[in-house]
Amino acid sequence: MQLLKNTMKLGLLSLAFGSTLAMAGAKPEEVSRLGQDLTPMGSQKAGNEAGTIPAWNGGITTPPAGYSQGDHHPDPFSGDKILFTINGQNYKEYQDNLSPGQIAMFERYPETYVMNVYESRRTASFPQSVYDATRENGAKGRLVANGEGVADVAYGFPFPFPENPYELMWNHKLKFKGVGGVRYNNQVAPTAGGDYSVVKLREELLGLYYKEGETSASINNILLYFFQEVEAPARLSGNILLVHETLNQVDQPRQAWIYNPGQRRVRRAPNVAYDNPGTASDGLRTNDMTDMFNGAMDRFDWTMSGPIEMYVPYNSYKAHSSDLDYDDLVRAGHLNPDLMRYELHRVWVLDARLKDGTRHINSRRTYYLDEDSYQIVLLDHYDSRGELWRFSEAHSINYYDVPTFWSTIESHHDLQSGRYVALGLDNQDPVNTFNVELPEAGFTPQALRKRGRR
Repeated sequence: MQLLKNTMKLGLLSLAFGSTLAMAGAKPEEVSRLGQDLTPMGSQKAGNEAGTIPAWNGGITTPPAGYSQGDHHPDPFSGDKILFTINGQNYKEYQDNLSPGQIAMFERYPETYVMNVYESRRTASFPQSVYDATRENGAKGRLVANGEGVADVAYGFPFPFPENPYELMWNHKLKFKGVGGVRYNNQVAPTAGGDYSVVKLREELLGLYYKEGETSASINNILLYFFQEVEAPARLSGNILLVHETLNQVDQPRQAWIYNPGQRRVRRAPNVAYDNPGTASDGLRTNDMTDMFNGAMDRFDWTMSGPIEMYVPYNSYKAHSSDLDYDDLVRAGHLNPDLMRYELHRVWVLDARLKDGTRHINSRRTYYLDEDSYQIVLLDHYDSRGELWRFSEAHSINYYDVPTFWSTIESHHDLQSGRYVALGLDNQDPVNTFNVELPEAGFTPQALRKRGRR
């Protein structure tokens, strides 16, 4: 209710997709605003009236002194002091700028869960080539297949002037992340008491949409290729997942294959989608929660509102540090709050409610997207009774060597069991590589057979 009051108080827009599809598409008359009163991504360039959110001045465009390619990204704001702390005793003073999931975390862990709030810094930035492509997309881009596909776009954000939920979510799904590379996306799923083991996940990505010169028409409907191998623990080692993520999932659904070292065979995996459990997650996250949301939107009815001001995880360089070990991060119930950073930012709100006649473990989800990057930074999940069930955060940074703004750690909390799963923990592993164009030949079922081992 507080979030709804905040939305109404700010005089914000709420749109149902069914009534706005006719308005979707190219907006050439608006393009001149990009880089003027709007950022090149389409967000409001000015700060807020109170001065607590600054104007966007380009984001981070130069790595801090001492940074070398391949380093874990040093914190450009290591000297910042905590402005104030929200905790289990005072959270009601700030609840107009908190999500229901955040409020539930304070109530579930009143003694241990806190949010340290710092100066707001709008650090999101992207290459000039992405800005140029976004301008072109704003003049030409359009939705197809009832919103499940896009056309006449390339490389940049497809819809810098989002007017319906599908345009907004496509901005998240097609946000520039570099053409590809290798990363460790390690995962922990602690018990309610805090005991955990590490699942080491090595992943390779090749994003065809993010190759400069390609278009939505030229990539043969393949958005990206994804390869994931479990390296530890021993009982799971050697399990491999291969995904061909499609751009238009109505024309062609996502294709996936798995290699099981015990069976020493490759087989199709049609269930790597929607609410089927994510790899080694103890059922604490679903496949469509990867990167906070991915895949088709067709099982839900969507509305949008915003932007509104909320306290969200942002510039989480401290949690990204190579000086940390897993024991520094992992706590019972949630990650170590002393290593997390929250700031006041404007976010879009996307609310998804399960359609009649379809199934999903969630009856409703509410997504909160950073206005400058369209990265989903918060997510509230509701169970089949309509009760708040889970809460997710994307602790994000500007990877200023690319540059792009993306999560470094995702945490997904089960508010009923007291457990959570966190992934993206690469503090003791090589940092993500970006803009490394891996060969397409390595992302075929035939290549999977060759790469599989006992």
